[in-house]
Amino acid sequence: MSTLGELERAVMDALWDADGSLSAYDVQHTLEAEGRTLAATTLLTVLSRLEKKGFVASDRSSRPHRYTAVASRADHVAELMHSVLGDAGDRTAVLERFVGGVSAEDAAVLRRLLGGAG
Repeated sequence: MSTLGELERAVMDALWDADGSLSAYDVQHTLEAEGRTLAATTLLTVLSRLEKKGFVASDRSSRPHRYTAVASRADHVAELMHSVLGDAGDRTAVLERFVGGVSAEDAAVLRRLLGGAG
């Protein structure tokens, strides 16, 4: 699973928060509203790289091209968690530290989810 750089993450956040597909210009306007001024060509380069990494799909049937996230933000974060856990030498220790650091609310969600897994 590829990780995202700062600019890639900002672009993905814009796509994940959108109701539908976005053009590079739509992403540009979204980021400008957040105080980030970037050239459309820069965003097209980032979107192209994200497409090659498998994070976005492009619709080239219209001009300007439109982009959508291939998977949800939750899917991405879950993949990152699995990847990090897979790299751990001592999975039990990692899970113990993770579970020991979650809020009571998150612990309750984990208990509920694990209760249905068995």
